[in-house]
Amino acid sequence: MNKFVTIIMLQAILFILAGTAQAENKKIAQTGMKFLSVSTDARMSGMSNAVTSLDGSSSMALFFNPASMANAGWKSSYALGKTKWIADINYVYGSMAYRPAQGQYGVFGITYVAVDYGDFLGTIRAGNDQGFLDVGTFSPSAYAIGLGYAKALSSKFSVGGHVRYVNQDLVGGAVSFLSDQSVKANNYEENVFAFDFGILYKTGFKSLNFGMNVHNFSREIQYIQESFQLPLIFEMGISMNMLDLLDVDQTRHSLVFSLDAVHPRDYSEQIDVGLEYVFMKTFALRTGFTTPTDEQGLSFGLGLKQNIAGFGFDLDYAYTSFGVFEDIHRFTVKFSL
Repeated sequence: MNKFVTIIMLQAILFILAGTAQAENKKIAQTGMKFLSVSTDARMSGMSNAVTSLDGSSSMALFFNPASMANAGWKSSYALGKTKWIADINYVYGSMAYRPAQGQYGVFGITYVAVDYGDFLGTIRAGNDQGFLDVGTFSPSAYAIGLGYAKALSSKFSVGGHVRYVNQDLVGGAVSFLSDQSVKANNYEENVFAFDFGILYKTGFKSLNFGMNVHNFSREIQYIQESFQLPLIFEMGISMNMLDLLDVDQTRHSLVFSLDAVHPRDYSEQIDVGLEYVFMKTFALRTGFTTPTDEQGLSFGLGLKQNIAGFGFDLDYAYTSFGVFEDIHRFTVKFSL
């Protein structure tokens, strides 16, 4: 039965990959609050987000596939990080997860991410020589606060969910001047609840895992007259420590290959491919790529892991080239007990 399920899952991924191989990165729909689709955790970013089927820390699990923290070896996990995104946009984020009674009641987690878009010069149209009037600067922002839960239903199958309160404030937009020369402004702030769901299945063949998740399921949002939906994403993936197939001392070496098939709401299908080599369970080297894309290039990552008397410490860094835009840098610090 396990072999049959594994074959079906692999065939499903190969079917999606076959359709993706000839695809272009074509825009097919409009979505809003796109900050929700930017990856944060440096480990998963170093592998180009190909982590749907990997066990992970609180930050990687809750921001990607919440089911993957159900079989965690830690009692509690904490993470803090920063992402320097394109156009001087900065993300800060954090996560915390707790596994009471050795996972008997599942794993509970909370997340937070905040986005600083920087300062913008505000103007309105006018009949002067310039064609506009200055109305000062404004600073848009966004944040999301989430609660997550994961439960191992058996030694092989886990499920998880993550609900977030999402807010985006584009700041009151100046539309005209009143008779007293004060500025008339409209409010462009919206909030919504977004839901993530995930499963993780350990096939029983070596370390071969299969995972699926859905991100950003929510109601439709409307700004003034235009409505839009969140960047809904459906993913499925497989991963395996390739050294399971060789006679290698796995206490010294690990080489995880991971592949995800991605179906976003607003673009054509993509595939994410990631590779992670770990030496002595201490030093990690990562790389990955996504195809097709417009500007995003290869990703690379470094990691340092230490476990002293039951206290775990991880420091991760990821770099992604982004074509005509500035390169992207991500940093994550993690602690576990």
